Amino acid sequence: MRFSPHLLDEIRARLPVSQVVGRKVSLKRKGREYSGLSPFKMEKTPSFFVNDQKGFYHCFASGEHGDIFKFLMTTEGLSFPEAVEKLAEEAGVPLPKVEAEDREREDQRTRLLALMEESAKFFEAALHGASGAEARRYIEKRGLKRETLATFRVGYSPNSRHALKDHLAKAGYTLEEMSLSGMLISGDDIPVAYDRFRHRVMFPIGDAKGRIVAFGGRALDPEQNAKYLNSPETPLFHKGHLLFNAHRARPAAHDKERVLAVEGYMDVISLAEAGFTEAVAPLGTALTEDQLNLLWRMSAEPILCFDGDGAGKRAAFRAVDTALPHLKPGASLMFAFLPDGLDPDDLVRQQGPAALDACLGRSRPLIDVLFEREWSQGDWSTPERRAGLEKTLKGLIARIEDESVRAHYRHALKQRLDAAWGLSESSWRGQSGNGGEGSRSGSKDGRSGSPSGAWQRAGSSQNGRFGAPSGARRGLPQKKFPPSLGHGSEHVNASSSLRKSSLVAAETSLPPQREALLIKVILNHPWLIDEQAEAIAELPFTSGALSRLRDAILSAHALDNSLDTETLRTHLNKSSDGKTLTLVERAVSHKCDRFAEPDAGRTEVEDGWRHALAMHERHVGLQRSLEAAEQAWLEDRSEVSFARICDLKQQLELLSSTNAFDIAAEFGHSS
Repeated sequence: MRFSPHLLDEIRARLPVSQVVGRKVSLKRKGREYSGLSPFKMEKTPSFFVNDQKGFYHCFASGEHGDIFKFLMTTEGLSFPEAVEKLAEEAGVPLPKVEAEDREREDQRTRLLALMEESAKFFEAALHGASGAEARRYIEKRGLKRETLATFRVGYSPNSRHALKDHLAKAGYTLEEMSLSGMLISGDDIPVAYDRFRHRVMFPIGDAKGRIVAFGGRALDPEQNAKYLNSPETPLFHKGHLLFNAHRARPAAHDKERVLAVEGYMDVISLAEAGFTEAVAPLGTALTEDQLNLLWRMSAEPILCFDGDGAGKRAAFRAVDTALPHLKPGASLMFAFLPDGLDPDDLVRQQGPAALDACLGRSRPLIDVLFEREWSQGDWSTPERRAGLEKTLKGLIARIEDESVRAHYRHALKQRLDAAWGLSESSWRGQSGNGGEGSRSGSKDGRSGSPSGAWQRAGSSQNGRFGAPSGARRGLPQKKFPPSLGHGSEHVNASSSLRKSSLVAAETSLPPQREALLIKVILNHPWLIDEQAEAIAELPFTSGALSRLRDAILSAHALDNSLDTETLRTHLNKSSDGKTLTLVERAVSHKCDRFAEPDAGRTEVEDGWRHALAMHERHVGLQRSLEAAEQAWLEDRSEVSFARICDLKQQLELLSSTNAFDIAAEFGHSS
């Protein structure tokens, strides 16, 4: 339906922006405007403003800007007509009467929606009836709880050609309506229409409002042709336009600022049961443009979860091609590759939610996957082949419609090629007068064409200490992290952070200073536990000794939440964790971090704690990513993995230069 500008203006005039926005954002008046925390990004200082006179909102944190219709579309995932319909009803503005043909179509849609709802109730009842025993056994094997089944309205279609047809007929629906809804299979060459879904576990598929518009069925008979069967295209259902569980996932995605796209219904349902309520799935097809737009309404960088095998990589590559033209500032994709042979459901059930969280923490940006795909396609040992790769990448970049994103991709890919080929300066037009180096590199390594010296220049330019493998030679013995690759001076010097990683070293006797500092703050200011108990309990310590000490502190506080520093230390010294207190004092022997000292003021402690905690979490996140990158390099010896290691090490070194022990510069220090 088309809406006239006059109608839209009438709705805007009756509904102030602050009224619509105020339902989701706590607003405070500031002069002629209202301000609040952004609903689009996590923040502590308000950067979101609403102006009723001008009829718009603006978020300086995310760049989001629009009117009341745009706000509903962005925060609730509604289409424009749905937003207009909802706000018109709230404003008391009558929508124009539909023509006779439109009215007939709307009546038909209403009937079909009711038919689908009746079908869902029939399937739910069948699951719990006598005929649903096998389906219940299948569900029990998958470990789904009764509450989960009810939330997702999982059901069972009996092993009959007419059970649903007879039920719907008794409810007053015609054969034409049953066929039009996709619940029956009919046609000129089919004498008697029959049920489409038979002997399957049934998963209702909802639209943006949660109304059932289709079904997916999982076969219980291994001899059935299709393991999974979806409803066909109908007036209600266009599978490329919807995502399974989108209407439930949208609020969780908004709160968590992320959305996960997995492959199937069971993955979504199992993840929701494990706490990942922001998961959705495409409906048996490769990701479409419409589905991408739905994902971007929920999160700026949706995470696509794929199996780590060849099929998973191919699916990821297809998603890259679909997304590439539509990339915009703040709108891209991340890719999480699961351990080979495991889907999200398997991973969560076998290893727990933390294993999936770890995979999500190693998510890779779209540009990584794009570069890996093209790099792995051929042998780049000659100038002509290199020119061919550059031409291919240029063509892919040209597909990006947004000019600024296109420019950044051009620059980023150029840097990757420079690093891979060991060039301090290069041009996308080729390296005139530098053919000799290309010939030498070709003799060294058929794929990357990167001589040892060039690789070491590329590594040192990013890191300063980290040497590089010569062409990532394959077939060498697997070691935890080999001290030498190739011959002579071609080697990898493991950094201190690498030597402390779980890949290569056991826990040292002296805990990391950064972690010891956090414990010291808690010991000297136990009142922090009252306000920061959850954050303290979830502190990602690499030191087992500090983890145990932290747990002992929380246990003591739980028994007596009035503990002061002296009493707490006395209690800990009497336990087996007392010796760790000495390690903490040795690890943080200086007194430049004033906020950690016993006489620091409350505000000083709170500010210093938040800063130290944020930097520690950042460091741990980078360290975990580095370990994952090192493991990936051990497995594939690829230049992409090596470049990732260099980048992460550079970030870690930059962070170390301004780490938690330099907080004194910001929060004061003792003379």
